[in-house]
Amino acid sequence: MKIAVTYEDGNVFQHFGRTENFKIYEAEDGKILSSEVVSANGQGHGALASVLADYGVNVLICGGIGGGARNALASYGIEVFAGAEGNADAAVEAYLNGTLQPSDENCDHHGHHEEGHECCGGEGCAHEEKAGRNTGKNVKVHYRGTFNDGTQFDSSYDRGQTLDFVCGAGMMIKGFDAAVADMEPGESVDIHLMPEEAYGPLDPARIFSVKIAELPGSENLEEGARVYLANEMGQPFPVKVLAKDDTIITFDANHEMAGKELNFHIELIEVQ
Repeated sequence: MKIAVTYEDGNVFQHFGRTENFKIYEAEDGKILSSEVVSANGQGHGALASVLADYGVNVLICGGIGGGARNALASYGIEVFAGAEGNADAAVEAYLNGTLQPSDENCDHHGHHEEGHECCGGEGCAHEEKAGRNTGKNVKVHYRGTFNDGTQFDSSYDRGQTLDFVCGAGMMIKGFDAAVADMEPGESVDIHLMPEEAYGPLDPARIFSVKIAELPGSENLEEGARVYLANEMGQPFPVKVLAKDDTIITFDANHEMAGKELNFHIELIEVQ
């Protein structure tokens, strides 16, 4: 069987809808045989449930998740164990030995009380009532994404393939999902999203420097390169080389879209 965990820096990531990486474990007879960290694919614009289905996942372990996302996962036969936190490997071990209990954890309550409540963007959150005629439905859209200077960073039109997802299921960034919720087939909208509605603000704590001499192989890296580093537990996480001189290399572990204002032209093609 295959078990997926929403993953960040060795721990269970608490927002299903914002997951950048999953750690996928292959297990048999109650033991972990292998594991790998994989991208959520599409930088948040893809349907996360279908990503997991493509990897043949049977079970998802996560923190907060909305009801719509649960339904989307259930449609692929994926069992959800929500409300998990802490070390990802330990959570999988607990699942395999029968001590991990599922919960109805629909929102992320961990560490956000000082800043106000923050939800994972899924239907069914008790603290954020999701409205919109398309919430919980399968939708097909075409879209074009640009930065404020007009530079295009993504386009389904260029690929010639619509983006298909369950509206309100936490599969999309918050602002994109909200825009589609009340659209009608054939309608087009243009939206501008602040970082809080997209990939979140840039976190300075996720920018760090190390001595090149202490990181074998880093001497061959160039600024702008995207690579994986390993944390103290040997678990990989993605970073970008931000700067480098003769002795020090600086990495940025933020999502590449973090802190950016984004613009989207969205056309709703179909609602099912």
